[in-house]
Amino acid sequence: MPQIDEFSDAQLVTSIARYSEVALAEVYRRHGGAVYGLAKRVLHNPAEAEDVTQEVFLRLWNQPDRFDAARGSLRSFLLAQAHGRAVDAVRSSSSRRLREARDAVRTAEAGYDLQHEVWDLAVADQVTRAMGELPEEERRAIELAYFDGHTYREVALLLDQPEGTVKSRIRNGMRRMRAVLTDAGVRGVDA
Repeated sequence: MPQIDEFSDAQLVTSIARYSEVALAEVYRRHGGAVYGLAKRVLHNPAEAEDVTQEVFLRLWNQPDRFDAARGSLRSFLLAQAHGRAVDAVRSSSSRRLREARDAVRTAEAGYDLQHEVWDLAVADQVTRAMGELPEEERRAIELAYFDGHTYREVALLLDQPEGTVKSRIRNGMRRMRAVLTDAGVRGVDA
């Protein structure tokens, strides 16, 4: 029986269809760098390129029958998948930024009255009080994510903790804050 590194790409995909993790690892060894490199060139963001690379190989794992050796090489197939996913990510990000900019302009044009300002200051005081009641690790994770604008992955790196731990702390902290704010009569947090 030949070694896995002697298999053709088509044989590897057939093995992947039979749930061979070793075959998927070999495909990744052969083509993962090219997929990541293309995604990184399109996205200009290593973390997003890693996400696209993971999506491409996960899609191959879940839908190996989408690859047709008669239509081209596995590398071409994977690169086409990576390019499509990366372009979708760029478009999504661009659309989100435009939407946020339009919303900001719309909000600024709508005006801001004294009653809203007083209410916002009162809510800000309640949020500050609720944040002060959180355990340090939950408070710090929330501050980094929501007030400093970091992603979960960035917060995990900054705190030198696993991403899952950071997400759990943020979720638990937000639950505690919701309870404190609801008790204080702040509307809109009890959903």
